[in-house]
Amino acid sequence: MTPAELSRTVLHAVRRAVDEDALRASVPARVRVERTRPGGSGDYACAVALQLAGDAGLPALEVARILRERVAAEPGIGRVEVTGPGFLSFTLDAPATGDRAVLDAVREQGSAYGHGDALRDEELRLHHAPEVRAAVTADAVRRLLAAQGARVRVGCEEGPGDVEWSRLGVTVDAYGTTPAAVTVIRPVPAHATAAELLERLGADAVRWGLLRPASHDRAPLGDDLLVQGEANPLFRVRYAYARTRALTRGAAALGFTSAPDAAPYEDAARPLLVLLADHPGVLLAAARHRAPDRVARQLEAVAHAFFDFHDSCPPLPSGDEKPSAAHRSRLALAEAAGTVLAGGLSLLGISAPEHL
Repeated sequence: MTPAELSRTVLHAVRRAVDEDALRASVPARVRVERTRPGGSGDYACAVALQLAGDAGLPALEVARILRERVAAEPGIGRVEVTGPGFLSFTLDAPATGDRAVLDAVREQGSAYGHGDALRDEELRLHHAPEVRAAVTADAVRRLLAAQGARVRVGCEEGPGDVEWSRLGVTVDAYGTTPAAVTVIRPVPAHATAAELLERLGADAVRWGLLRPASHDRAPLGDDLLVQGEANPLFRVRYAYARTRALTRGAAALGFTSAPDAAPYEDAARPLLVLLADHPGVLLAAARHRAPDRVARQLEAVAHAFFDFHDSCPPLPSGDEKPSAAHRSRLALAEAAGTVLAGGLSLLGISAPEHL
C-alpha cells in the first residue's frame, strides 16, 4: 500500500463513520498521512482525529478509536494504534507481490524511477536572483519539474554576472527584470561566488551544500562537505551507491545475479522497501513545492536504510557459504536502492561515482 492509497483508505473510513452516524462531522477533502518520525510507532501516522474532534464534539481519542475500527480490517493494513492525544499510527502489510512490483518498477525505469507526467500540462517560468545559490536552486527545480513532464524556462534578474555558473551545470534561458506570472526562486544567499566555492569544494559538494538545506535556511558550506566519513551526508549517500555497485560486481564474481522474488524479504528490509515505494511521491512533492532539499533528505534516508539492511541481511555470502535464494533477493533490493540513489543525485545535478 502506497501513502496515497493509505490516505484514501483513511478518508474512506471517515466517510463510513459519518454515513453510519458514528461521527457527526464534515468529511475533509483529503487526509494527510506522513512517515512516522524516528522513535514513533508504525510506518505512517495521521492526525485526522484531532482535525475532526472539534466538529464532531468528541475528544480526539474517541474519534481516533472510531476510525481505528474502520481502518484496521482494510487490506494492506497490518496494525492500527492510537497514540498520543489522538494520532492514528499505521503499520502496513507488505506482501511479496507489492515488494516485487516496486523492485520491478525500479528495474524497468532505471534512474528515471519516480519520474512521471503529472505536470505535463504545465508550462512554467522560473526567475532567480543573480546569485549562485539562487541559480543552482532554480536549476535543480527545473530538473525536478521536467522529470514530472512540465515545460520550464529559467530567467535571471541580471546577468550574466557569474561566469562560473556553467561549471555548476547551470543554464539560463533569458536575462532581465522579473516578468509577471513567474515563480521567483530566492533562497537565503550563499554570500560567496561560484568561483570561490568551486575552488574550495568542487562542483558536487557545492551543489549538495547549496541544495540540502531548505531555501529559507542558511547553506553551510564548510570543508566538512569534503570529509569522507559517516558524518558527511553527501559522502554517505554516494558511498551507499558505490557499495551497491560493488555488491553487483561481487555477486558476478561468485557466479550469481539478483532476483527480487527468489525469497521473501526479512523484517530488516522493510524500511528500505517502504522508502523505495515512497520515492515517486517524494519527487513529485519536491517538484510541486519547488523544494530540492526534499530529494536530498530522501536520499539520506535511503542510504541510512540501505546500510541498516546491508548490515542485518548481507547480500553476499561470507566464508564458505554458498549463494542462496535469500542472497539473490537481497541483492535485488540493494541494486534497486543504488538505482534510486543515482537517479536522485542526478536530479540534484550531482555525480554518482561507482568507486569512492
